Amino acid sequence: MSCWNCIRHPTALDRGILWTSGVPCLGPIGPSGPSVVSMALATRTDRRPSMTRTLWDSTVGKKTIMAVSGLIMLLYLVVHMVGNLKIFFGSDEFNGYAHWLRVMGEPFLHHEWALWIVRVVLVAAVVLHVVSAYQLSRRDLRARPVTYVHKKPRASYATRTMRYGGIIMALFIVWHILDLTTGTVHSGGFQSGHPYQNVIDTFSTWYGNVVYIVAMLAMGLHVQHGFWSAAQTLGAGRATRDRFLKTLANVLALALTVGFVSVPVAVMTGVVS
Repeated sequence: MSCWNCIRHPTALDRGILWTSGVPCLGPIGPSGPSVVSMALATRTDRRPSMTRTLWDSTVGKKTIMAVSGLIMLLYLVVHMVGNLKIFFGSDEFNGYAHWLRVMGEPFLHHEWALWIVRVVLVAAVVLHVVSAYQLSRRDLRARPVTYVHKKPRASYATRTMRYGGIIMALFIVWHILDLTTGTVHSGGFQSGHPYQNVIDTFSTWYGNVVYIVAMLAMGLHVQHGFWSAAQTLGAGRATRDRFLKTLANVLALALTVGFVSVPVAVMTGVVS
């Protein structure tokens, strides 16, 4: 007994082909047409991938996701740095800011809901950014499995260290949360509700300063290249704008690095105590 697709495409029988026009052979049919199972298989085979899946599978889609998630994290870094600088105005100012983070959005939102929304968005951005970067890297290696005999470092230092900088920052985020959010690895007696003293305790140790400063330097290099790359991916790059975008990337990277590093330096030098 013939297959339904083979009846529709008789050339398949002559050539011994069991796959015709992208539709698999569905097997024997009865006198009234194909079976329910055969029709279900045909429906599943013909189903097109969703737009979301198509976007995620494409190289352009992954680069776009990397760009958008990177800009979300960049916005957070700017806000976070401004908040950190409040430590220069004393413990009341800094602790008050930390308390406001937990009550922002009230009474419209429940206590800490806004903070958790920000956290969820940030975690999603980090995961999408890391996964996209990893998959793009693997795809690039598969497309060019043979390395060049002569490697010419034509790219900038920031570009060549993007991968390692990302790994350093990922490890730092884990340590930073365990140190100043949960207090799990905090050097002193962690005091919930007293972030000013917790920061002083962390930066009173040599290893706390080393870990933080190294991570912030890696962050600066990452932002320097990442911002310009994101602008190119999202179509903001033009020949007339490249100089401005590169200058803006350098300014952002420098401002963030200096702003974040100034806190441990201030604690080490006794400016903040």
